[in-house]
Amino acid sequence: MGGQACVFYGAAQVSKDVDLLVLADGENFARLARALKDLDAHRIAVPRFDTGLLERGHAIHYRCKAPGVEGLRIDIMSKLRDLPDFECLWERRTVIEDEGRVTFNLMAVPDLVQAKKTQRSKDWPIIEALVSIHYAENADAPTGAFIDFWLKEARTPEMLLDLLERFPADYTRVEQERTCLSIARSGDLDALREVLDREIREEQAKDRRYWDPLKREIEAFRHDSDHL
Repeated sequence: MGGQACVFYGAAQVSKDVDLLVLADGENFARLARALKDLDAHRIAVPRFDTGLLERGHAIHYRCKAPGVEGLRIDIMSKLRDLPDFECLWERRTVIEDEGRVTFNLMAVPDLVQAKKTQRSKDWPIIEALVSIHYAENADAPTGAFIDFWLKEARTPEMLLDLLERFPADYTRVEQERTCLSIARSGDLDALREVLDREIREEQAKDRRYWDPLKREIEAFRHDSDHL
């Protein structure tokens, strides 16, 4: 669900950890515990592993010591901002199998784009790349869902103008949902770039508001011996 998933999709991002979204279920947590034991993974920060904290949106952080994965960091979550529950995300996931027949379950690109809408500046070029790659790979056989995704998430004036030319009916239908679409139609590229930048700032502020109470909880955990 993080940088490693972006690498699979071709939107390369240097990442030193693996971010996993897991089903918040007792049996699944038992499987997770066995996997972490096999990896000789040790928690490296607050909060402690707690299903209630996961369901509130916290991440649990581990560092592996098993041979072959020494130093690998694993971050585990079960809830993400503005995304549906795990079952829904799992149903629409992308499944990739490598040459060794190892299966990787990745967030679908639209969900990954939403997950990358963070307050970190480095995530926004990745979002642009994910949307552009998805468009390039599917433009010859677009579905209604794909067109909606491109119209709602395209990050460049050039792509928005191309979508306006190729899918005018869909453009008109979605236009009321995103201010920059109307501006793209006007042809004012300077104003369009300004609105696209404002969209980023608004999402960054939204992400900060989401994480502020969770960060306050983490600070409290750091002063609570029960969480060490």
